[in-house]
Amino acid sequence: MENLQEKTIMLIREIILAIAIVGIILAALWAYTGQFPHTPMVVVTSSSMMHEHEPFGRIGTIDPGDLVLVKKVYGKDDIITRGDPLNPHTKHKTYGDYGDVIIYYPDGDKSSTPIIHRAICYIEKNPNGTYDIEEYGIHNAKSINLVELGLALPYHSSYENYKPPHSGFITKGDNNNECDQAGGLSSPVKLEWIVGKARGELPWFGLIKLIFPPGNTEGQWGYSGKDAVRIGYAVAPKDEWICLGISLFFIIVVPSSWDIYNFIKDWRKKRVQI
Repeated sequence: MENLQEKTIMLIREIILAIAIVGIILAALWAYTGQFPHTPMVVVTSSSMMHEHEPFGRIGTIDPGDLVLVKKVYGKDDIITRGDPLNPHTKHKTYGDYGDVIIYYPDGDKSSTPIIHRAICYIEKNPNGTYDIEEYGIHNAKSINLVELGLALPYHSSYENYKPPHSGFITKGDNNNECDQAGGLSSPVKLEWIVGKARGELPWFGLIKLIFPPGNTEGQWGYSGKDAVRIGYAVAPKDEWICLGISLFFIIVVPSSWDIYNFIKDWRKKRVQI
């Protein structure tokens, strides 16, 4: 009877300890990101931020299935833009390129899926209708002509140089040929549309969530390269699945196997004593 009570007390202690550890981790994440009570992490679902010739496991870049910390931004100056790819506006580098990666709601629509793309530059629309882009040395321009971003003939759908309706950030996926504004994903991103900026990553583990609906769906999210592997609703490069499997093996299988081994060992000792 006493043995049963001791085991019950130990079990309760372990549960309380586990809850406390989870609470401490969440508190630390919220303290760092400033996102309380919202989630401090997002799952990457598309391949728009991928880079060519990434190393096995793709650590350090943003790929399908990555969990990315989202740090809150409080003002325009909290976001460092990249500028011209041949002459970056900053030496600050994140996820394989210069400048910050931001998470935002396209056109401020909070019912839509947030986009996680790099902040390229900031367009300032002046009261007289002209535009300034400090990163490209553009001042008092009547329209925007940035061919490398698709904001010029013949890329823009209106077949005119780009004339945005308001000030905001120009954003682009590292794996995309044109910026979000040229592709019609969003108008220049206002500060109030931004969820935060990406900081750090937990690679691969977001694939577990994407396996189940309403996560990744064919033709909408994921990865379409030659090495693509689909499990459930999640599509990702083969090496990511391998790394996830190895990680889960050491996190789940190894400790469980050790517990089973100790249980069998104790059971055999008791049989011998009997």
